[in-house]
Amino acid sequence: MIMRKNPNRPVNEVSQSFNDGFVRVYAVIDVAEPGYSPKKSLSQKIRLNYQEKTYGITRLYTSRQNQVEIKRVIRCQRRPDVSSQDIAITEDGSQYEIDAVNPIMETYPPCMDLTLKTVKQKYEVLS
Repeated sequence: MIMRKNPNRPVNEVSQSFNDGFVRVYAVIDVAEPGYSPKKSLSQKIRLNYQEKTYGITRLYTSRQNQVEIKRVIRCQRRPDVSSQDIAITEDGSQYEIDAVNPIMETYPPCMDLTLKTVKQKYEVLS
């Protein structure tokens, strides 16, 4: 039996699917006029499909030691413009702060795990 391999694909990497939903990643920007108090709003950076992940007891207790309540962990394609200072909004309209961006090695395509925590203040989304 001949093993068939996709072109330009590393041999030992695991295929990753992203079929649980989509998430929009937003940058927090100041939309106030110069001289006025800051008014935070969201500007969309990118839309990504994701796979829901379970988080382990170690991640749960580490977050609680830092007084952070982790709500979800999602895996999506790796993008260099996503950071821990961004806001993620899932397809159901829930807003989350991105607590950590962890690159995942040995998957194809290259992936990252986004650790999401609840937002203390809801942001207005620019149209």
